[in-house]
Amino acid sequence: MIEMAHVAAWKKDILSELEGIIKEHRTVAVVKIDRIPSLQLQSIRGQLRKEMTFKVAKKTMIRMALENMKGEKAGLEKLSELVDGQAAILGTDLNPFALNKLLTTNMQPMPARGGEDAPHDIVIEAGETPFPPGPIVGELGKVGIPAAIDKGKVVIKKSVTPVKKGQKISKELAAVMVKLQIFPFQVGIVLDGAWEDGLVYLPKDVNIDLDAYRKDLVIGAQMAFNLAVFTSYMTPMTAVPLLQKARLQAIGLAINAGIMNKDTAQMILSKAYGGMLSIARMLSADALDDDLRALTESSAAPAAPAAAPGPTEGKKAAERKQPEEKAVSEDDAMAGLGALFG
Repeated sequence: MIEMAHVAAWKKDILSELEGIIKEHRTVAVVKIDRIPSLQLQSIRGQLRKEMTFKVAKKTMIRMALENMKGEKAGLEKLSELVDGQAAILGTDLNPFALNKLLTTNMQPMPARGGEDAPHDIVIEAGETPFPPGPIVGELGKVGIPAAIDKGKVVIKKSVTPVKKGQKISKELAAVMVKLQIFPFQVGIVLDGAWEDGLVYLPKDVNIDLDAYRKDLVIGAQMAFNLAVFTSYMTPMTAVPLLQKARLQAIGLAINAGIMNKDTAQMILSKAYGGMLSIARMLSADALDDDLRALTESSAAPAAPAAAPGPTEGKKAAERKQPEEKAVSEDDAMAGLGALFG
């Protein structure tokens, strides 16, 4: 604890308030509020009031409060090294990632005043402006923006980039940009560092694309699930798919082995029936009874029409086929069909 004997009472009150914020919240952050106009700062604080407690103080007071509370929250003093510029202590029950996203989404646009470095290329797009003819034409031309009057309106004739990223924005250009409603800066509460459960998170640790991260997690979970099912790794999530997979494999094995039960009977009989028809089609029609002959004829695919052979060609073809034909007795045919059913 830092000695407070000769500290003014009002400073003790501020220190006590800072320590209270640190003590009462799960996440403690040091933030920067540089360049935020007071009106915009009040607006941002009002929007965030439900999610966090916020206290602006001098850097020495913030560092003192963090040092004093390190006994209750291990590692908290590391935040002292991150206090920079016009600073504040922020306490919340959000985790550092959610806190950073909330601060980022509450940034507000701010116009240039002149003299600042451009945060990005400033592009003035061609097109009609809301301005009537007047001095604005000369103001635009003075900063390198070609303008003219067309149908009673001031029109920017072509797109230009009067200042590139890192270059100084002149006061004249800043004034024109305000009139064109171009606000190149984003102002808001900037996270310098956040403490949660003994760990200090820097901005680079929490500046992540949550949507892309969520998508990667979903893909990873799907791949892990597929791998677990493929390797038969039993968990509460894979138990049902694994049992379904095993049942299908068991039914397939039973069908191939000819094991008859209530799940396989219909499929085994269908398989045998199909095999019977296949064999019957390979036999002479004389070897089949009327029912079987009717089945083979009704299930046979219609043959494509072919040109009739000439008398000589037909005779030669018949002579070639005769030696290959073998007579099949009716007993042999029925024996082959009976083999399908054991």
